[in-house]
This record gives sequence, C-alpha cells and structure tokens, in this order.
Amino acid sequence: MANRSYLYSADSMPDEAEIPRRIRCVSEHNWDIPLAHKLLAGRGTTVVPSMIWNPRIGIAADYAAGAALLRDLLHAVGKGLDGDPGFAECVARTTAHLEKQQARYFVLETGEIVSMTDDDPEASVRRLASEDIPDAVAEAQAAIAGRNDDWLASVRADWQRHFASFYSEALYFSFPC
Repeated sequence: MANRSYLYSADSMPDEAEIPRRIRCVSEHNWDIPLAHKLLAGRGTTVVPSMIWNPRIGIAADYAAGAALLRDLLHAVGKGLDGDPGFAECVARTTAHLEKQQARYFVLETGEIVSMTDDDPEASVRRLASEDIPDAVAEAQAAIAGRNDDWLASVRADWQRHFASFYSEALYFSFPC
C-alpha cells in the first residue's frame, strides 16, 4: 500500500467539534504531496483537525481561489507542451472533476505523508502550511506572470509527477454523503 495525500472538498472546515457534513472526494496522490495539491490548498491556507486521524494535521483552503491558481498554472505549463495529448487529457480530466466536486473549501489530508519521517506530524503540517505551500504558490504566480521560466521548464519536464494524480469521486478514505 502506498502512502498518499488526500484532497477533499467541503462547504465547511473541520473543527474540534465535528467534520463537515458533506465531504466530496477530489484526489489522492501516492508517496508525496504533489504541486497540484499544494496549489489547490494555497489560498486562505489554514491548519485544521484531520477528518481521518487524531492529530491536527489537516489543511483547509479556499476552493475557488485554489482551483483558479491551478488552472492558470496548467495553462502556462500547457503553452510549452503543445501537442502532448497526455497533458491535454490530464488537464481536461482534472478541470472537469474540480468543477464537479466544487465546494467552499479544499481539505488536504496529509497524515500518511507526514508520518513517513520521524518528525512531529503537527510541526510538519504547520511547516507545510506556512512555508512549503506559500513557496509553491509564489513560484507558480511568478511562472504565470512570465518571470519564472526555469521553474516552469522543470515543471513541464516532469508534469506527470506534479499533475497526474488520481481524481475520483471515491478515494481510499471516502466519507458517506
């Protein structure tokens, strides 16, 4: 079994009292928190209680703003991948699923990824929310603005690792509707 990051959408954020009533499955990615998940959780990022595990290792963020950021970066990446049918299919599948699963918030579940090291999981998630995700957002914004060509070229060269996650209405951890 692979350790995964899980991305959900919900109309409320999880809190200490309860998880959101309706949770929609968005995506899961093996062995990493991919760039796409970081960007989707990159606007209004806040650490929240996990909906799956006990520690405070979930991350919630603004859905519409995160989805817009990812779409803009996919457009910029695609300009250098003209004619790549695999990338075009990935973008079409991703954007269609994001539209279908739209809610007010993204909720990124990181437990399986942050547990792969001996570091404190809660400290790892705080660092992810305060450093790693904002750094990824800044790189993406600069690339979208045409000021980060080297980074954009590196993302294009390995686009599958960054964007080809499993998008589905049912993930390994799914919630009743």
